[in-house]
Amino acid sequence: MQDIPFNLADCLVQDGRPDRVEGRHVNMPIELGSTMVFDSFAEFAAARNARYESGTLYYGRYGNAATHKLEQMLAKLEGAEAITLTSSGVAAITTTLMALTRPGCHVLVADNVYGNTRGFCDGLLTQQGVEIEYFDPMIGGAISDLIRAETAAIMFESPGSGTFEMPDIRAIAAAAQSANVPTILDNTWGTPVFSQPLSWGVDIVVYSGSKYISGHSDCMLGITASNAAYAKIIRKAVMQVGDKTGGQEILLALRGLRTLKLRMEYFDKAGREMAKWFADQPKVKTVLHPALPSCPGHENWAQDFTGAAGLFGVVFHTTSESAVLRFVDALHHFGIGVSWGGYESLALPVTPVRTATEWSETGQLVRFNIGLEDLDSLKADVANALPLLDQ
Repeated sequence: MQDIPFNLADCLVQDGRPDRVEGRHVNMPIELGSTMVFDSFAEFAAARNARYESGTLYYGRYGNAATHKLEQMLAKLEGAEAITLTSSGVAAITTTLMALTRPGCHVLVADNVYGNTRGFCDGLLTQQGVEIEYFDPMIGGAISDLIRAETAAIMFESPGSGTFEMPDIRAIAAAAQSANVPTILDNTWGTPVFSQPLSWGVDIVVYSGSKYISGHSDCMLGITASNAAYAKIIRKAVMQVGDKTGGQEILLALRGLRTLKLRMEYFDKAGREMAKWFADQPKVKTVLHPALPSCPGHENWAQDFTGAAGLFGVVFHTTSESAVLRFVDALHHFGIGVSWGGYESLALPVTPVRTATEWSETGQLVRFNIGLEDLDSLKADVANALPLLDQ
C-alpha cells in the first residue's frame, strides 16, 4: 500500500480521533482515571518498565488513550520524535530546563524571554547552582563565542516576548550543534502551522498550548516537542516531577487543533492589516510585527516562517505612563489580560526587562492580540482612544 504524504490540513482534521470502527464518535472522550489494572504481574511489569514511553498505559499520571492520541498528532505536526504534555506552558519550560541542567553548569538565555522563564532562571535554577548568562537575541551564529565546556542549554524565543525581535534560529541552532549543546526554542507565537524549528536543527520546542493550539482561552496546557536525543530525558523528568495534564485539557486541545490552520491563516491576515493600520497613525512611532520591515529580525522571519501570528507590539511616541493606561482603559473591544492566542482581542502595556542588552526604543510599548472581532470595529475602537495619549 502506498504511503499517504503528510498534509497539515488533513492531519489537523483526521488525526487524534477514535480508532476506525462502525458507529464511532467523532471526538475522543474525556478520560478520567488514576489506577489501571492488569491481568498478570508480567503485563504490569512490562508496562512499568515502559512507563516513560508515550503510548504506554501504566498509571493515570503517565497518560491514557486520549493523551497518547494528542501526543501522536502533535509529533506528526512537529516532525518530533516525541511529545511530552504538561499542565501549562511554564511547566513545559521549567521541566525542560530542569531535565538538562545540574549544579555548576551554565545556561545561555535570550535577553527577551518570557518573564516567567527569566524568573525561573534567576530564581530556582540559580538557587540550584546553575549559572545563567543572558545574551543578545540577535546574536546569531556569534553565540558560539559564549558557549563554554559547561554550557548545558541555550534557551530562546521566536519572536521575543513583548518586543518581537525575530532571532536567526538556524544560525543559533547550527552553532549549538557544533558544540553539542541542546537548544530550546519557545515557538508559541508561530505554531506548527507557520514554522518547523526541529527541521532547522533546534533540539527542543516548547509551547503554551493555552494560546493558539487550544485557541479558546479555556485550557491550561504545555507542550514539549523533542528530537530523539532528548525525548526520553524530558519525558522522564516531567513524570518524575509529577506534572499531569487534565483529561478536559486533552479534549480542548484536540478540539482546538481542528481549526488551527484556519484560525492562524485568519490571524495572519488580520494581524498584518491591523499592524499596517497602526503604522499609519501619527501617534505611533514603531510597529513591532515580524512580518513588517520595521521589526528587528524581519529577514529571519521571511526566511523561516510561512505566516505570522496576530500578536504584535506598538510603540507610541513618548508620552506618560498614565496616558497609556487611560488609552488602554478606554478600549472597548480589547480586553486587558496577560494571555493571548484566543478568539478575543487584547491590549496590555509592556515594560521590557533587559540585563544583557538595552531596550533602546523611547515611548510607551503596548502589546496587541488581534482576535476574531470585525477589523473595522477594532480600528474605530483604537482611533477613539488615541486622543487620550495627548492628555
